[in-house]
Amino acid sequence: MDYSVWAILEREACSTWNPNLDSLKEALLKSWDEIDETYLRATCEAFVGRLKNCVKAKGDHFENR
Repeated sequence: MDYSVWAILEREACSTWNPNLDSLKEALLKSWDEIDETYLRATCEAFVGRLKNCVKAKGDHFENR
């Protein structure tokens, strides 16, 4: 998953203390449901481009543009 999505989930789900794993799971699911679908689609589309660049670079370092 894209780092920006994880950052959103962490910020939202961990903004309050979760006393146990079930509470954390519930908070993560709630946060996931609140992320804008357009944002998620754009993030996935951008990831495809990064994967293509990685293949083109044969796994070596490449600049994201």
